[in-house]
Amino acid sequence: MMRATQITVGRKFAVVFEHDEDFFEALDRFCRESGVRAGYLTFIGGFSHARLVGTCEPLEHPERPLWEEVEVENLEVLGNGTLAWDPEEERVAPHIHLSAGLKADSADGRTSHLQGGTVQFLAEVVIEEWSAPEVTRVRNPDLYDVPLLRFAQRG
Repeated sequence: MMRATQITVGRKFAVVFEHDEDFFEALDRFCRESGVRAGYLTFIGGFSHARLVGTCEPLEHPERPLWEEVEVENLEVLGNGTLAWDPEEERVAPHIHLSAGLKADSADGRTSHLQGGTVQFLAEVVIEEWSAPEVTRVRNPDLYDVPLLRFAQRG
């Protein structure tokens, strides 16, 4: 069943993650320092290394989420995602997808869920904060423990 809510947009930030920074560590540090708990982000840049959801094996159960990873190197990237508060971990839980060109492979592309990455040169990130309602990401045990976006009821 679809869920929807009107979002109140808060602050908007331009952030640069520097060469050799772990993308998710830098994002977590930014969110903690600025107090961002939910929002939307988009970015461009380079990654020297990234871990993406994927496999080279046949999928035994294609309807289930895939938790395996593939590793790719030397990428030009475009990414988008959402940020939501994880109440169990007490931190922001990002959900980011990435499209990347492999520089050493004729810019052959990969697109998938980003599991981790190391910035190469820089990543230019725009983050739009959602200030209301409260947005959380909670694991659903009935759907393979996938963390799903949830909106708090407005008063």
